[in-house]
Amino acid sequence: MRKVVIIIIVSVVLLGGGGYWGYRAFLCSDCPTSSELVLYGNVDIRQVNLAFKDNERIRDVLVEEGDVVKAGQTLARLQTRRLEAEITALKAGVDAQKYMVIQLENGFRPEEIQQARAEERQAQAERELTRRTYERQVRLLKSGANAQQDLDDALARYDVAKAKYQVAVQNRILKEKGPRWEEIASAKASLHKLEADLETLQVKLAESVLHAPKAAVVRSRNLEPGDMASAQSPVFTLSVMDPKWVRTYIPEDKLGRIKPGMPGYAVSDSWPNKRFEGRIGFISSTAEFTPRSVETPELRTSLVYEVRLNVHDPENELRLGMPVTVHLEPAADPNAQPADGN
Repeated sequence: MRKVVIIIIVSVVLLGGGGYWGYRAFLCSDCPTSSELVLYGNVDIRQVNLAFKDNERIRDVLVEEGDVVKAGQTLARLQTRRLEAEITALKAGVDAQKYMVIQLENGFRPEEIQQARAEERQAQAERELTRRTYERQVRLLKSGANAQQDLDDALARYDVAKAKYQVAVQNRILKEKGPRWEEIASAKASLHKLEADLETLQVKLAESVLHAPKAAVVRSRNLEPGDMASAQSPVFTLSVMDPKWVRTYIPEDKLGRIKPGMPGYAVSDSWPNKRFEGRIGFISSTAEFTPRSVETPELRTSLVYEVRLNVHDPENELRLGMPVTVHLEPAADPNAQPADGN
C-alpha cells in the first residue's frame, strides 16, 4: 500500500510539472529565451518636405492628405504662362544667333566680293581723274590762267578721292579674307549664352511640376491653388514607407553582443502575434542617457547606445512613433564567465 501511495505522489508531481511547463509554453510562445535581448523603442520614418524652387502661384494641387503616391507621380503644378512666353522669345533669339554664326562661318558671297572690287575700281578712277585735274590746275596757275583758289579746290578733291580709294581697297581685302576668327568665336559664345539661358528657363518649366521622389504617404497638404509657392514653403510633407526602422537603445554592457546586419524582429501592441522582421542597420558610436520616450525597465540614468533595426513592413502597418518591442538573438555574451570545471 505504501508503494502505491509513493507511485501516485510521483505521478502527480511529474504531471504537475509537465502541465506547468506546457501551460507556460502556451502562454509565452513569444517570451524571450535566456540569450535573447529585448529592447524597447519607437518606429521612425523618413519624412520629405516638398517645395517648389521658384516663386509663383500654384495652379493645381492633385493629392490629398493620406493618399498613397508612387515614385514620379505628379503632385502639384505652378502657373507657367509668363515662363512659357519668355521661353518663346528666347528661342527666337537663339535661332537668330545661329544664323549669324552660319553667316560668319560661310564668309561673304562671291557677288559681294565682286561688288567690293568694282567699288575699288570706281574709287581708283575718281582718284585718277582728280589727280589729272589737280595737275592741270598747277600748269594753269603757272601760266596765270587761273587763281590759287582753283588749285586749292582741285587739291582737296584729289585728297578726298585718294582717301576713298584706300577705303575701297581695304573693304575689298576684308571681304576677300572673310570674317576674323575672333568674330566667329564671339558670335558662338553669344549663341552658347543664349542656349544656356534657354536651358535654364526649360529647367524652371520642368520644375514647375512637383513629383513624388519615391513611394510615400501624403502626411500633410500645406498649400492650396492660388497660394504663392516658394522654396521656404513646403507644399507637402511625405512619409516614406520604405525603409522603416525602429529606434531603440541598448545598455553599454550588452553592446558587444550585437553587430550591424544582425537579424531581429519587432512586435507591436497593435499586432502582438505578428513579427516585423528586420536587421540592425545602425549602431551609434557615442553613448547617451536613455531618452524618456523609451519604455524600459532599466534605470533611466544609465548610459545607452542608439540602435536602429531596419524592419520590413510591406503592408504599411507600423506608424510613426508607434512603441514596439525589439527582439534580438545575439551571439554569446563575451563578458560571460565560464562555468566551473571548464
